[in-house]
Amino acid sequence: MLIVSLFTFLMVGCAGTPNTSLAMQCENGLNIAYKELDYAKTNGFDGTVEYTKAASLLGAAKIQQQFGKYPNCIDKVERAREYIKASQR
Repeated sequence: MLIVSLFTFLMVGCAGTPNTSLAMQCENGLNIAYKELDYAKTNGFDGTVEYTKAASLLGAAKIQQQFGKYPNCIDKVERAREYIKASQR
């Protein structure tokens, strides 16, 4: 995952993206959300429907990031983080 993130970050940097702020927000959001997802998994919440929805949204957000669709990435990350929080209730 670290290699993929690094590669994606380098690709974004090389592309000369005018939406650098959105790209960073997407990247940072993904990093935080994946850490939260890992935390939820280590605490036994990985069997919940919310956890599964969050994991799916983060996968889709990663794809959006790779295609430079940063607003879509950010939206999916925010929704995923809400599902992660809900999975821990």
